[in-house]
Amino acid sequence: MKKINRITFDQNIMGGRPCIRGMRVTVGTIVGLVASGHSKDHILELYPYLEREDITQALRCAAWRADELELPLVT
Repeated sequence: MKKINRITFDQNIMGGRPCIRGMRVTVGTIVGLVASGHSKDHILELYPYLEREDITQALRCAAWRADELELPLVT
């Protein structure tokens, strides 16, 4: 799997939700924009402080998390 080094998790930023480079832009926000049909170029116009690789890694992170399995703990 390629690196996901631009996605951060910090309890003090957006309640620990996955964000892009410690900013208050969540992976969910970017995924939602892409799912709504916005192009990477348009997203970069809306968020000029983001970079194209930020969007790519947000999508990669979302795909990775969607593929995770949650198993109940057995005591």
